[in-house]
Amino acid sequence: MSYLHNKKFLITGGTGSVGQVLTARLLESGAETVRILSRDEYKQYRMEQKFSESRRRLRFLLGDVRDKERLQRATEGIDYVFHLAALKHVPACEYNPYEAVKTNVLGTQNIIEASIEQGVRAVLYTSSDKAAGPTNTMGASKLLAERLIIAANETKGPREIKFLSVRFGNVLNSSGSVIPLFKRQIRRGGPVTVTNPNMTRFFMSAERAVDLILEALSHSEGGECYVLKMPVLSIGVLAESIIKMSALDIPVKEIGLRPGEKMFEELMSGEESERTLETPSMFIVLPFYRSVEQGLKLYKNAKKTEAGVYSSQLETPLTPEQTIDLLKPLVHFKKREV
Repeated sequence: MSYLHNKKFLITGGTGSVGQVLTARLLESGAETVRILSRDEYKQYRMEQKFSESRRRLRFLLGDVRDKERLQRATEGIDYVFHLAALKHVPACEYNPYEAVKTNVLGTQNIIEASIEQGVRAVLYTSSDKAAGPTNTMGASKLLAERLIIAANETKGPREIKFLSVRFGNVLNSSGSVIPLFKRQIRRGGPVTVTNPNMTRFFMSAERAVDLILEALSHSEGGECYVLKMPVLSIGVLAESIIKMSALDIPVKEIGLRPGEKMFEELMSGEESERTLETPSMFIVLPFYRSVEQGLKLYKNAKKTEAGVYSSQLETPLTPEQTIDLLKPLVHFKKREV
């Protein structure tokens, strides 16, 4: 973490759960300045209160990644950009596809251009499991943004900047995840609604997501997409586990898949696995222009993967007991709430 000391950082979409954990980690590592760019002034206010002891090293910038002029000012003097801002709600992107394109695709290109113009050292883009074999607008827009990042690293010319991506599953207990929804439904007396109890998803904590971000940044040569190995949860078991933790008798109602949703998610496609290296904790998907042989020389502790498609359908989900153990630090019910 020494490479983070006395550096200046920009986090787009930094008021989210991952952004706040990343901010804390950067401040602990001796960052000189952390700039948070987002559109929500109330979330910025709440975050400023949370990090009040580090206020002199934090800067809160209201703005949108769609606004390139704003990004040029935001990236001025910055060493590293963490691009977390995105439209992530699958049905909303399905109903408003061009809005997803403007934020997820054009916004990413704006980040790329502003970072090159301002002499940033590295840009790390946070993608989604829905970008692997996409079947919805959100996933397709995130995949296209990944490809923009890969292309930027190849076409940057002599500039000393690198571009890389990390691909996440669902972040446990984030504002857009099902866990807060299930908790609200339990507090109202139910029912807890699940799309399909047999649906499976990759899940990770915000802390583990930040581990991946910082590990990827420290090892990257540029152009890669890093995929963390993470546990798989069944949506039905997840719902039943949270109900059990509430100690209430709450019914579960199946409501069917929403527009654009899949029963199972992929974090790596079969095509990508042909150019992917593997370490004990992650996969490294190499850019198209870098061979596996070249990759093995660059990443000494990696090997060629034999995983093939990395799908939640092919992984063994956690048991109910394991699921509850995973949720214990995150899910709490006060007696007066239940």
